[in-house]
Order: sequence, then C-alpha cells, then structure tokens
Amino acid sequence: MTKRHVSLPAEAEEGLQQFLDEVDRRLSSDEDTCQVVEDVLVDLHGDREAYERWQAGEDVSPAERVRLQGYDPCNATLESEYYAEKDEERFQESKHLQWLWRQFDATPMADNVEFALRFRRMLAKHLFDECGDNCRFFKGISFTYGHNISVGDNVVVHDDVHLDDRGQLTIGDRVSISDGVHVYSHDHDIVDQTDVENFHTIIEDDARVTYDAMVRAGVKVGENAIVGSRAVVQSDVPAHHVVVGTPAKSVRIKPGWEDVAEPVDGDHPSERDERKIPYELPEDLDRFDEFQRDRRPPGDR
Repeated sequence: MTKRHVSLPAEAEEGLQQFLDEVDRRLSSDEDTCQVVEDVLVDLHGDREAYERWQAGEDVSPAERVRLQGYDPCNATLESEYYAEKDEERFQESKHLQWLWRQFDATPMADNVEFALRFRRMLAKHLFDECGDNCRFFKGISFTYGHNISVGDNVVVHDDVHLDDRGQLTIGDRVSISDGVHVYSHDHDIVDQTDVENFHTIIEDDARVTYDAMVRAGVKVGENAIVGSRAVVQSDVPAHHVVVGTPAKSVRIKPGWEDVAEPVDGDHPSERDERKIPYELPEDLDRFDEFQRDRRPPGDR
C-alpha cells in the first residue's frame, strides 16, 4: 500500500506542536499528574469558562457539576481498578494517564489524524512501560492498565483494538495490529471464573495480526508471522507462518521464507505455561464475588 506524505498548514502545525510540547513537559515534571490531566481535558472539551465558574463557587447545575468533576481522573473508576492483584502504586499513575487517553478519544480532535496520532504517541511514552519511536495508535484502543505494555519501533495499532495487560504484553518492532483485534494476557478458570491466571503475551517483530482476530493469553506470535482475519490463536504461532481459523492453524509459510521457517505438522508447539506470571493476594483481602455461583458439580451437592 503506497501512501503519500500529508502535512498540516503552518499555523495549525505550530499550534499543535506547542500544545504537545506543553502537555509533554507538564507530564514529565513533578506536577501532580491528576491536575495536569484535569486541565488538559477541560481545555480540550472547551469547558474552561464553566470550570472557572464552578471553581469560584458559583452556581452550576447538577449535570454541569457531574461533567466538570469527570475531568478529574480521581473522580472516575475503571474496570481494572477492581482487580485485586494489580500493582497499586503503578496503577495510581497509569490510571490518570489512561483516563486522559480515553477522554481524548471522546473529543472532536480525536478524528484529526495528524493531531491524534502524535498526541497518543506522546502519551504512550508516559503511560506504557516502554514505547519506541514512530508508533501510530488510532482511535478506540483500550488496555487494562497500560503500564505492563512494551511496544517497539514503528508499530501500528488500528481502531478499536483491546490490548489486555493484566499480565504482561510485549509487542516488537514493525508490528501491525488491525481493527477490532483483542490481545489477552489473562485467563479465567473454566470452573471458577473468579480464579484468574496472568501471562506474558508476546507479538514478535514484523508480525501482523489482522482484522478481528483474538490472541489468547500467554501465546507468542512469532517473528514475521501473519494471523488471519477473525482467527482465534490458542497456541504459539511459528515464525514466518500464516495461521487462520478457529483454533488458528498454519496454512502456509510466507513466500521466500521457506528455508528459514520450521515446518509444522499438526498442532503448534506452545510454551504458554512457561509464560505464566504468579502473584499473591493480601491475606486480609475483602474478596468480592459478583457471580455468587455454586461451583460444585451436581454429584458433590
């Protein structure tokens, strides 16, 4: 696919770069991240006048108050906040940045591709454990925490992708992840779904995971491999192979890589169990079971 270079008008480019530099500087400073996020969202949503009235103690409607309070990530809860095994200290920082990422996507500016890609790229360097150069993150990407994600150089993640980093997720250089893909790093027990296991999921250099596919927790998608559209990857994908289907199976080796790719006859070998990430929960944890199911088989009741 051949693309052309596109640039903004000079005045728009100047304003964009000033804004990015200012947010980047504030996030890199000792300033309270929660306050930075709140300020940025108030201005991006064009709510500064109402915000100042509210801060001055003037009357605002209940709806205005809820909206204005919502710019502060400390007044929001995320699904991952309920996960008992999370690193509480790291989450407090990443939650604020994740809120900025999500709420930025709700602004009209999220559809301005040049602005949005550069904003998310800047934010990813603060949010992710590692983020390489020249990455392109499109609209609607979600993740569990953000701080357990490592991304290499020149990675493209398209619209509406879910990157689960409840465990750990590593994405190599020049990886392409297409629209609607779900990549997981945690699994639930098939009997007791409240029993969670975390894994290290890996997508190696030059791999492509195409439209609407799912990668199971702990799987490794090998170097230069392709995961076909709507495939469900349950075991490791060998380097240079093309896998399709449910569960995903190799159907061919990419042309030109036959001499370096290992042949696969039958099921793919997998080292998934070796990528399990153990964790311990506090003994005094007040456990919450939202399902309240009787998990005993019928003969044991």
